Amino acid sequence: MTCPICQKETDAKYRPFCSRRCADVDLGRWLTGSYAIPTDETDEDEGPEAEGRPLH
Repeated sequence: MTCPICQKETDAKYRPFCSRRCADVDLGRWLTGSYAIPTDETDEDEGPEAEGRPLH
């Protein structure tokens, strides 16, 4: 198995990463929103209730 960040062999201590550095890089990507699944949904603020229309 290779590290998803740098492609080096993994270390059991940091699996699935090879080092603490790569684990921290991955965490940083999660915290900044780099790993996001695109959707077609709008924010709740943009829904019908935001325009003053009832939901039902």
